[in-house]
Amino acid sequence: MALSNTYDASPSANVSNREDLSDTLTILAPEETPVLSSLAKTRASAVQHEWTVDKLAAVSTAGISEGVDVSTYSDEFTDRVRLGNYIQKFRRAYQVSDIQEAVDSVGPAKFAQAESKALRELKRDIEATIMSDNEQDVEDGSGSNPYKLRGLGKWIQDTAQATNPVPATYRTPDASIHDINAGVDGAFTETAMNNIITSIFRVSGAMNSLTLVADTALRRIISDFARLDPDGSGADTSIRNVNYNGESAQIKLSVELYQSDHGIVSIVNMNPDCSPDTTNKNRGYFLSPEYASLAELIPVGSTVLPNLGGGERGYVDCALTLAVHHPGAHGKVINS
Repeated sequence: MALSNTYDASPSANVSNREDLSDTLTILAPEETPVLSSLAKTRASAVQHEWTVDKLAAVSTAGISEGVDVSTYSDEFTDRVRLGNYIQKFRRAYQVSDIQEAVDSVGPAKFAQAESKALRELKRDIEATIMSDNEQDVEDGSGSNPYKLRGLGKWIQDTAQATNPVPATYRTPDASIHDINAGVDGAFTETAMNNIITSIFRVSGAMNSLTLVADTALRRIISDFARLDPDGSGADTSIRNVNYNGESAQIKLSVELYQSDHGIVSIVNMNPDCSPDTTNKNRGYFLSPEYASLAELIPVGSTVLPNLGGGERGYVDCALTLAVHHPGAHGKVINS
């Protein structure tokens, strides 16, 4: 006998069944931009943003003999050099058809929502570029080679950069960089982390509050520092006990703050979609916030374009660069 059902493709009762479509719209993607959000914002006024660095002369313990007149002089500004970075333009364009604007949809999927999503995508583009190994580049007029900024991966290195190299005096010391590669520095241990912090202190001479932006694999390594295995030997992995207000307490394995002999390090998660190391996932940047900033030539903004008949159009954009005021004030963990 005939049976009404939901699976018959021919005309039947199922043509009148209502859809079950929830109003919930889920976007599953990492959105945090810790570096972009934490750096101070300044104003740029040219396509190349520049700043100067200087240093103090070496200390002297020689002393001066009694009665000796001043006969020699020093140029106190001979060590000044100029550093710079080119601005980079970022843009996300979007369009919503007139029909789509008129119909009901989950989300919804209107022009305002398209603009909001484009802004979120733009922020991630900027974050990824800041943390990249990109080298700065100048526009050549071809339309295919735009201005590019130098990312943190290239600022924080102990060798000369390919373009507009940082003078050797102001480069990041080798001791402030740890290469996890087995053929270079090997495993990243608590001792290695303290060596980086100490190296940064020897450059700045200040008990800076550093921020370590760590990718997922590196973050797990640091969390294990709460176990008794400072040299990475694996000899003792019991939980370390400490005395606090007369009571025994355990250090949490999720490390947020790390207190060293030369400063406190705040540890934050790197956006995994913005990491320059998509293979090993153990990149990390030790940043001194007072020695880095973002210089904006064109602040983030939204522009609505004329509707030519197909629907509303627009774009969000900005132009900015990364200013690393002194590369020696920072450090990094890499896997070459």
